[in-house]
Amino acid sequence: MSASLLLVAVVAVLIAALCRRYGLSAPLILVVVGLGLAWIPGTPEVMLEPDLVLFLILPPLLYSAAQDSSYQAIRANRRAIGLLAIGLPLFSTVLVGLVAYWTIPHMPLAAALVLGAVVAPPDAVAAQAIGRRVGLPRRIMTLLGGESLLNDATALTAFRIALAAAVGATATLWEGLSTFAIAAVGGVALGLVIGYAVSWLRVWLTDPPMETAIGLLVSFGTYYVAEEVHASGVIAVVVAGLFLGQRSVRLGYATRLQDEAVRKSIDAILESFVFLLIGLQLPFLIRGLAGESWQQVAIDATAVLVATIVVRFLWVYPATYIPRLLLPKVRAREPFPEPRLVFIVGWAGMRGVVSLAAAFAIPLATDSGDPFPARAEILFLTFVVVVGTLLIQGTTLPWMIRRLCVSGDDAAQDRLAFAGAQDRASRESERHLDEISEGLAPDDPRRHQIMMLRKWVNTQRNVAWEELGRGPEDIGESPTAAADRIRMELLQIQRSVFIAERDEGHIGDEVLRMALRRLDFAEGQMDRVEE
Repeated sequence: MSASLLLVAVVAVLIAALCRRYGLSAPLILVVVGLGLAWIPGTPEVMLEPDLVLFLILPPLLYSAAQDSSYQAIRANRRAIGLLAIGLPLFSTVLVGLVAYWTIPHMPLAAALVLGAVVAPPDAVAAQAIGRRVGLPRRIMTLLGGESLLNDATALTAFRIALAAAVGATATLWEGLSTFAIAAVGGVALGLVIGYAVSWLRVWLTDPPMETAIGLLVSFGTYYVAEEVHASGVIAVVVAGLFLGQRSVRLGYATRLQDEAVRKSIDAILESFVFLLIGLQLPFLIRGLAGESWQQVAIDATAVLVATIVVRFLWVYPATYIPRLLLPKVRAREPFPEPRLVFIVGWAGMRGVVSLAAAFAIPLATDSGDPFPARAEILFLTFVVVVGTLLIQGTTLPWMIRRLCVSGDDAAQDRLAFAGAQDRASRESERHLDEISEGLAPDDPRRHQIMMLRKWVNTQRNVAWEELGRGPEDIGESPTAAADRIRMELLQIQRSVFIAERDEGHIGDEVLRMALRRLDFAEGQMDRVEE
């Protein structure tokens, strides 16, 4: 099994790399490729293990998303995010469960609610990837990101409650609410404690490799400890990630650069792996339905898939407009959004690997020893919902965004805000240089260095304001851009000379690596400025 998982990961990363190279949607392509590979004779069978997803894949993805999220933006949109991350999964659990109960003849209500909880949480990885590529407004991206951080906790808690009822354990509504409250409060508290402890430890170490290594372990350790004490592992990881993301400004530059590079590489591997793994599950699920009427299975699958898509709209539109209509304070603080923006939020409800992991975690038997009712049907219907939403909504979401002209000018606003802040920072830097100059003699050689630093500060300010104007295609290459281009050419020349010196035996590999590291940092600084 371990060799098969490694093979799946390698193939997934190669396919994802090709998709990124040619501008294709990697999640959708990976699912389709997985569906195709599953039927090729000789393909290794790789069954999705719930613990693999919940303990090894989900925590680092949640942690990375939390680190990249803005606490300020989430706090400003907490009401809308709460409705999406808490209200919508519970609403979906009930309505999708009822549709399954009414449609599938032999599925009891408790098992139907288990299915509803399983398919309740959307996976915003694909939606956010598409949104970034086509330029969705930042508020929509904030809503989708905030929803994805917390909806798994809601859905998994609802899943546990529904599962307890289905296997024969007694669970009242009050017990369910108290379980959710304890899990949420415990997750928040544990996440804050771990986040504070890790933040203090990383600052104390001042050792970039070890700081990054500790950061890699935070998500796994936090999730495991939280689940062991019956708190929400998802909420604990998200809170720790948000806390450490806000405190990352206190880390050294090398740690921040290294953290970002490592996290993005791990995200790319895990996201590619899970989407290919989804497609490979079809043969297992088909075998589980042996003897069933495929006509009835098709009807059941269509009903559950349509219900899953429609229920999101039934919640999103009322949750968006009713509070504004009924509450003047909300209306004054949050203007009415255009219906087309709300539609995009509703359409971006693709399901992912968490739903499949929860479905595979359903036990084979109840507490009485009887087979779990309709378990094979729940697994297959979950697969249909995951793949169906990815292929239907995922393939059409970019077209919908362009068709409805949903785009934002966040980039222009960011450039304006950055230019203003950079101008203030440059003025403060120049004031400090003036203070230093006052204490120097007229012939002090340090005056030349101060003059060079003043020129550098002025260049930073000019670059920020230049970016507010028209692009190079309109006004040609700016003086600052020309200087950056020439500087990059000089870096390339120096790099070539150092490599040639090594090849000719004049310097060793150790000296070459030292030289390239300095040149790489200089080039990296230019790339960061361009971003």
